[in-house]
Amino acid sequence: MTDTSVSPPRLTSLSHGGGCGCKIAPGVLAELIKGLTPASAFEHLLVGADTADDAAVYRLSDEQAVIATTDFFMPIVDDPFDFGRIAAANALSDVYAMGGRPILALTILGMPIDVLPANVVREILRGGESICASAGIPIAGGHSIDSKEPIYGLAAIGVVHPRNLKRNADARVGDVLVLGKPIGVGILSAALKKGRLSDDGYRSMLNVTTRLNDVGPALAELDGVHAMTDVTGFGLLGHLLEMCRGAGVSAQIEMSSVPLIDGVLALAEQGLVTGASTRNWASYGDDVELDAALDGLPRALLCDPQTSGGLLVACAEETASSVVETFHRAGFSRAAAIGRFMEGRPHVVVTR
Repeated sequence: MTDTSVSPPRLTSLSHGGGCGCKIAPGVLAELIKGLTPASAFEHLLVGADTADDAAVYRLSDEQAVIATTDFFMPIVDDPFDFGRIAAANALSDVYAMGGRPILALTILGMPIDVLPANVVREILRGGESICASAGIPIAGGHSIDSKEPIYGLAAIGVVHPRNLKRNADARVGDVLVLGKPIGVGILSAALKKGRLSDDGYRSMLNVTTRLNDVGPALAELDGVHAMTDVTGFGLLGHLLEMCRGAGVSAQIEMSSVPLIDGVLALAEQGLVTGASTRNWASYGDDVELDAALDGLPRALLCDPQTSGGLLVACAEETASSVVETFHRAGFSRAAAIGRFMEGRPHVVVTR
């Protein structure tokens, strides 16, 4: 039984990684899932693993499809309540990214029971429950194990009308790219783990990571919105490349247009970048044409693993202003157009 007479260890000290930075590198993952049965083998499976999309989608009828997803990771922060909130918001994001609305969630829990006291674990669960309550859904069950590293997340179920379903693979040549949240969460988490994140920086991190992407259904209903995904562990470039490969197009983004979380650049200049950003670049850098002036900190930012990051939307040029306005009305004040899709082999060109 855990000795409650001493303070429990920092959550981030118990794991080798944190948040979506725990993800297996995209190149390794692609090798692991090679050969799995494609979604096209099942008549009513609208979205499977074929295009590395955010969730699976199964058609129930002409009027309704069910969305299923799971997401979990190790601590990105030390406060257990905040860890629960971040992990839950991140898991529900996959439903919103498909244009759907969540209806219930199941807990995924792995905890070192002999290390962490029960009150800490309860706070993690309470944090996740608070986010689900704000989304208007119950946590209806789940599964737990005793593990060496703390793990928490959700399996989330949602619904969407098939006509509003937004895959990550349907971008079109000429579409504008709009990003809903600023990037830099991985850098903030690296600073936190090294004790170099200010109180303001921590608040900024929470503001981004606990903000539900519940604007997704409203975006999906706009004429001219063709594709959506959310930016998480593979970084902005990694998830944009997934969109390019799925649609068979290329993309160009302007670094100066990409919104950054306040203070992130200064922390990056102090060397507070993640190992995951380096692994991400090693996995997909061959498919990125980077302006020579951006090979350094900007590259690290574009590959920075995001936890509960923003929605990335591909829309017709005439719809772009409506997409940005919809984001802004929903409270995503930093949402901005950052580039567009073009003809060409699937790759990304990054300009200054």
